Amino acid sequence: MKMRPASALFATLLALAVPALARDGQAGAPPPRADAGTPWRVLQGDLTRADYERYTDVSFDLPAGVTRLTIYFSYGGKEQRSVIDLGLRDPERFRGWSGGTRDHMTLSTEDATPGYLPGPLPAGRWNLILGAPNISENAHAPYTAKIFIERAPSVTEFADAPIAAKPGWYRGDLHMHSGESDGKCKAQSGASIPCPVYRTVEAAAARGLDFIALSDHNTAAQFNQLRELQGAFDRMLLVPGREITTFWGHGNVFGPTDFLDFRMTGPNWEQARKWIDAVHREGGVVSINHPGAPSGAICMGCGWRVDGLPDGAVDSVEVVNGGTMRETGSADGRLQGLSYWAKLLNAGRHVTAVGGSDSHEADRPAREAGAVGSPTTVVYMPELSVHGLLAGIRSGRVFVDVDGTRDRLLDLSAVSGKRHAVMGETLHLPRGGSVRFAVDLKGVADGAVQLVIDGAADTAYRAAFGGGRSPTFAPWRADGRPHWISAQVRDAQGRLILIGNPIYVASAGPVSG
Repeated sequence: MKMRPASALFATLLALAVPALARDGQAGAPPPRADAGTPWRVLQGDLTRADYERYTDVSFDLPAGVTRLTIYFSYGGKEQRSVIDLGLRDPERFRGWSGGTRDHMTLSTEDATPGYLPGPLPAGRWNLILGAPNISENAHAPYTAKIFIERAPSVTEFADAPIAAKPGWYRGDLHMHSGESDGKCKAQSGASIPCPVYRTVEAAAARGLDFIALSDHNTAAQFNQLRELQGAFDRMLLVPGREITTFWGHGNVFGPTDFLDFRMTGPNWEQARKWIDAVHREGGVVSINHPGAPSGAICMGCGWRVDGLPDGAVDSVEVVNGGTMRETGSADGRLQGLSYWAKLLNAGRHVTAVGGSDSHEADRPAREAGAVGSPTTVVYMPELSVHGLLAGIRSGRVFVDVDGTRDRLLDLSAVSGKRHAVMGETLHLPRGGSVRFAVDLKGVADGAVQLVIDGAADTAYRAAFGGGRSPTFAPWRADGRPHWISAQVRDAQGRLILIGNPIYVASAGPVSG
């Protein structure tokens, strides 16, 4: 959100030039490794001294409707110093060359491996181009090309493997902009310019973030650059993100990279489902942005005004937005999204609270609200990957660090007899069942933790900490009705600094005798 003054998105293998074979396989999303999944086709052959200093075309016929093409290439004879360079052309044009630099490539409409061109994948005859700069006399270079195709858009990973393969808490920014939409930064001269994607990514790396979603407005132009940059930023996950920007509200989507039709003609579900249903079909996550912001000339379409969203339409809500914090100075002011989120939770929706800087200036000083990484969303993930992030958001084990620190932790757990739950989980309790809530809190010297029950801050469940004191709460008793209970942390000055997600309570019947 950007505040503005009132004045002011293959059928069959054919005609191989050398002996080769093809076999059918199950088409699907490209796997993370050459030895994973079942290829759609496998092309095999052998180059010899007769192919030295020549180019060999290895053909395959791509069917219609392919949305992503991935090819893994390997060859033997290296002990004899054989070398095979690699390139690709489609029925219409040359698509790229990686020589001996890469052993695989992936192409879609929106992104491609560096050295290759993104764009439509036309049906017809494609050719791998094999160059042989060195094959010795009597040497052989047997090769294998494993081809994977995807026929429907799905969640995209720019990295070949998880950035980190272990479960844990990971910190990131889910809402930021580059010069591919309206993000700015300073040129050498000091002039304000559309900010190159790499500058925004560099700013996030400097903040020590584990992941970012670059969510430019309605466009997919940033994705090809993110794929290229991911290799250089191998400690930080780059997530396909987009801010769907409509006249009646803005929503971030995470995971898919194909075009999403944002052109709503009214503030209703029938219009919104055009893009929301598509995101969910493709395995992505939908998050409502800055729902408490004003709409109109001050901030065009910023407030969420779409009526009639069914259960499951949205996965998360941005409860703290860095841009509005610059306007109001607080994380719980009237322009933030806490009240809208609570409204959804009170209606029985299980929706995850997240935050986002909404950064439009990559070089804004880190200490200022709305700088990259301020606020930060902290997600417990099974692994640091796009799929891990989406699973983490859906699980609800997430908290918002308003100041975007590197070391704060907030985790809420609940125990009732043998029953146990953490943030995002549901605790099934009989009427009268007693629950003890515990907070795992780190990185805050002193302040107070407040349990929020169905949106209300009951002072009976407020606990101070600091000076050797840990927050403790009196037992809470279930009344047979559904509830949601979350934790918020304020510092010694009373400022809201950490926002946790709920534990849900559901009835398990009456207390047994």
